[in-house]
Amino acid sequence: MEISDQLLCLFNAEVTVSDDEYVVRVPTSEIEAGDVDPGEIYRVALIEREDAGASAESSSLSPSDATSSTSASTAGSTTGEGPQPPVEEGEIRYVEIEDIGKQGDGIARVERGYVIIVPGVEIGERVKVEITQVKSNFAVGETIDDDADDADA
Repeated sequence: MEISDQLLCLFNAEVTVSDDEYVVRVPTSEIEAGDVDPGEIYRVALIEREDAGASAESSSLSPSDATSSTSASTAGSTTGEGPQPPVEEGEIRYVEIEDIGKQGDGIARVERGYVIIVPGVEIGERVKVEITQVKSNFAVGETIDDDADDADA
């Protein structure tokens, strides 16, 4: 399944009925830590859960201008079902900062559109980071000075 580079977030949600409308609730964490803004319009893809007997569906948000081929897979969970975050705590990565979040931190995207938040960087910078915190839908990385590595060699 192809995942668009425009994917903003990925999470599990139940489809409910409210006042004759079907509702998918976006987790608060996606609003606070992600690129999703209340009042904006997004494309939503619903993908049936792979575990047997599940009636809930998974939801993914991507920008309204995404191509028609945009799709997503179900989000990872702490029970080991589904894809896990593509990074681990302590892992060293080179990332390119694509955007700046509302709180001024850099945003980089890696495999499957997974977000790495990096404080103290600018758009367009390519930085070496150490992953310090990993969540199901984003990670936090701290920049590492390449010169320090050269001095140790």
